[in-house]
Amino acid sequence: MKTIDAFTNIFRKTDYESKLLLGEALLKDKVITVSQLQKALDIQRLNQEKLGKILIDQAFAKETDIIKTIEKQYGIEVSSLSEDIEDRIKRKPLSWRHKFSNLRMPISVKFAISITFAIWLTVLILSFIILQRQKEVLYQQTLKVGKISLNYFSNSATIPLVSDDTLKLNTLIKEATSVEGLLYAIIVDRDQVVKAHTDPDKIGSTLPSLENAEGKTTEDSITYYNYHSPSGKNILNVSQPVTFKDKVLGAVNVGVSLDFIREQTRKATKSLIILSLLIIILGISTAIFFGIGFSRPIYQLVMAAKEIAKGNYEFKIDLIRRDELGDLASAFNYMSHELWKKFLITKSFGRYVSPEVLDIILANPEESWLKGAHTEATILFADVRGFTQFAEKREPEEVVDSLNEYFRIATRHILEHGGYIDKFVGDAVLGVFCIPIFEEDHAERAVNAAMGMQWELTSNGRSQNPLLARIGIGINSGRIVAGNLGSDTKIEYTVIGDTVNIASRITDIAGPGKVLISKNTLDLVADLVTTTTIPAQKVKGISDPVEVYQVLRVNKPDDGNEEKNHENAKR
Repeated sequence: MKTIDAFTNIFRKTDYESKLLLGEALLKDKVITVSQLQKALDIQRLNQEKLGKILIDQAFAKETDIIKTIEKQYGIEVSSLSEDIEDRIKRKPLSWRHKFSNLRMPISVKFAISITFAIWLTVLILSFIILQRQKEVLYQQTLKVGKISLNYFSNSATIPLVSDDTLKLNTLIKEATSVEGLLYAIIVDRDQVVKAHTDPDKIGSTLPSLENAEGKTTEDSITYYNYHSPSGKNILNVSQPVTFKDKVLGAVNVGVSLDFIREQTRKATKSLIILSLLIIILGISTAIFFGIGFSRPIYQLVMAAKEIAKGNYEFKIDLIRRDELGDLASAFNYMSHELWKKFLITKSFGRYVSPEVLDIILANPEESWLKGAHTEATILFADVRGFTQFAEKREPEEVVDSLNEYFRIATRHILEHGGYIDKFVGDAVLGVFCIPIFEEDHAERAVNAAMGMQWELTSNGRSQNPLLARIGIGINSGRIVAGNLGSDTKIEYTVIGDTVNIASRITDIAGPGKVLISKNTLDLVADLVTTTTIPAQKVKGISDPVEVYQVLRVNKPDDGNEEKNHENAKR
């Protein structure tokens, strides 16, 4: 049956006796089918309704059938699915079996119990096999003693039986009981009349037949079987006929005690028990030793996880093992190192870095890219025209929401074209292309990002957010200085220089929805864009007028920008 992991908000896995989830219980009682349950779960993932209600709404099951299943599986009385069934199940008393299963037990103890049980079971099986084998060996030895005694008496009783010499027959077996384990010796004639007996009082009586004989076996002319005497002794009786010239004269019976086998078995059992206890003690000690060897690394992993949770991503597990725990420790250290690198990136560079920049930082997170350096780059400034008037007439919440939407669009286009967000300055965005990764087409990337950004900004601004249609963009290319600037308490990676200042000044004269570029940028993208010349502008901080051009469209479509080019050309 298919296992379902996430069933319902009514029934989760809680500490109650029955761990069957509602869906599994309904499947078990054949109230619903697997396909119906799967469909109900799909619906539940969308609307988060209770599983029972979904099954009823979809006509997969009746409420009465679901209630019957709940009462059967959880042992509670339910009148309606609207009741707080989960809470009632949680309050239901637990059985001792489930309480025991919920006990927290260290791994070393579990390991010791497991090893001890395995050793105990092994010793028990071996002891049984050894004792059975010992019993069999002792029995065969007893049988051998009986056969030897029997042969002696049979060979010596032939002539006395022929001559009916009772005295000689009794003299023959008089010393029989002196043999260890031999209880009796009996010589009878062909009519089963006792002619000689280790108990003289039974001479002349008829040998009684035994009804409680066990395992009667005949080998050649010898017959043997076990029986219990009236006094409770366990006896092996061995008998053999006495013949003369193929004529049966009588028989000899020898009784050998089997009680000593029980005694030997008892002694062996005692020895095995003592040996087993010693082995179990040794096994427990060994299991605890190895259990601690397992639990300590796990404890280290737990402590490491807590350190990571606290933000200590540089925490390392000092564990060298050539096994799975060693692999786990190495994997954990790798994870913490990766988390540390991500934390370093977030802390030092924020969320505005493109994937290419991330690769540089990961390769050398605290070295060359942080130092000041001269390089060629393209600077993109985007600013809101008339932002002060816009903000004065609206609620702060609306202003913030409008700005965030503008920043989100600007950030996406800059990052998609390989730039990075240097900073947000009030309502302005500073994007940099070719830093810290050199890109030969950095100017083209900046222009494509600006045109795509303006197309999306003005499209959304016309219908939803009027702030988006007020964005002016200025772009300039040239030599800049990039590096970390700041103090011990505050530092940021940024760019400075005349190229940056000119890009900012060009932005100041860019009207809403316009993209203006400098002569330096145009020289790099002249074959790729269509522009119109704007009269040279005198900007603050620059002695000579700055040549500025408005980009009308990108001649080489970038990422499906033909529609965007058309819209910008119309404007």
